[in-house]
Amino acid sequence: MKRFMLLLLAALMLFTSAFAADGSSNVYQGYTYDFFRNVKSTPAPFVLSQVIDSASVANTGRTIETVTDVATSADGRIFIVDRTNSIIFVLDENGAYLSFIKTIKDENKKNAQINGVNVSLTNPEGVFYHEKAGELYICDTGNQRILVLDGQTYTFKRAILRPENMTGETEFKPSKITVDNADRIYVVVQSSYEGIIELNEDGSFSRYFGVNEPQINMIDYLWKSIASDKQKEKMGKTFAPAFNNVTLDGEGFVMAVTSDAASADKVFRLNFAGANVLREMGNTMVIGDLKTDTPSAFVDIAVKPYGTYALLDKTNGHVFLYNFDGELLCVFGSKGSAVGQFKTPSTIAWLGDKLIIGDADLKCAYIYEPTDFGNALLKAGEAYYNGEWDVATAHFEEVLRLCANLETAYVGIGKNLLMKEDYEGAMYNFKLGNNREFYSKAYKGYRSIVMKENFWVIALVAVAFIVSVLWSEVAYHQKQKRRMKK
Repeated sequence: MKRFMLLLLAALMLFTSAFAADGSSNVYQGYTYDFFRNVKSTPAPFVLSQVIDSASVANTGRTIETVTDVATSADGRIFIVDRTNSIIFVLDENGAYLSFIKTIKDENKKNAQINGVNVSLTNPEGVFYHEKAGELYICDTGNQRILVLDGQTYTFKRAILRPENMTGETEFKPSKITVDNADRIYVVVQSSYEGIIELNEDGSFSRYFGVNEPQINMIDYLWKSIASDKQKEKMGKTFAPAFNNVTLDGEGFVMAVTSDAASADKVFRLNFAGANVLREMGNTMVIGDLKTDTPSAFVDIAVKPYGTYALLDKTNGHVFLYNFDGELLCVFGSKGSAVGQFKTPSTIAWLGDKLIIGDADLKCAYIYEPTDFGNALLKAGEAYYNGEWDVATAHFEEVLRLCANLETAYVGIGKNLLMKEDYEGAMYNFKLGNNREFYSKAYKGYRSIVMKENFWVIALVAVAFIVSVLWSEVAYHQKQKRRMKK
């Protein structure tokens, strides 16, 4: 009997340990960092709701052998790139199969041709749905070209080959792609050290964009500065690290990531001149994990229209959520064998407020939906970005109700109060959020109000002080004169 009770207790402990306080599996449990770089646990921001794998496309007679890239459209379609099978699967927002793209048809439903050869995919690596033009862009990597298809019928419209006016040594093997509202095309090619390739709408070469600066080894720098020309020729060249992925934010800025440890930056928000203008106003830099022997290596980025972005770390299988200001909201995800964990995370995309994360080795894509905690974080960021201060404050208060140790939420409330010129309340929240920069801004505003409200009192005190000083000086000199007369 005693042995039975012990076994029952052990089973109960095992069952309960698999679930977090909010009822979700501990597989999805989140964490963040405070001002002192300590790890603080949070509720799960997202939980698994759907798995897209070979079973999802079983009626095609095909299987998913890898997930190289994922893109979504505003109407909820999901485009999954399978590089191994040279195919793109199209599914609806619930993961139900709709179609696949492999051999491309023309508008007459015949095989499209280029120079007499049927247009078919060979080892594609990237896909992007251009909402403005209703076009689907595919990086047909094995054929060294970009295919542009009609976004509804998936029929052939045009192909972009290596531009004749393209300079540099980079091979035109497009891997990832995005297109802005001015129809400029930004392409990441394999192992390019010359930067992102910017193409005009007609596919002609425009420039290399946003060169990634490497970290400088001071010993090598000093050695090269004193080496002879012959010695320099024998030394290895330092190349700019390659980008892994590229996308656009809601303001049209190009955002990119690199997993190269030699890169000075890991995440980029590039302006028109190609300079990195990523906002990093949080208590930590946008570098992923802080306390680990295996630094984060970002392979993909997904951005909401209001600036909140998710970074996918292939090293530890983590997803990092940052807001527009570069403040860390939450981290979730891990590597392992449980459902919802990763082996080789490869791509990430937003589907409304859901996240789609592909795994190359597990041959599937997970659809995660936000919990109450995750939804409050997203809604707070959206309201703040749109200037809806009261709405944002209400969402941040909901975040704190679910997780009282999230400094970013206190800072968020403080920013909204600051915008409403409630400087005293802002100071209180910035102090709780350990944000010294914004505390100083709020204090400056608070001091200005105090000075205005008490101007006459301060003025009278100042006048009285000046009069007392002058009176003491006059009295002192009169006393000295009297002494001199004696």
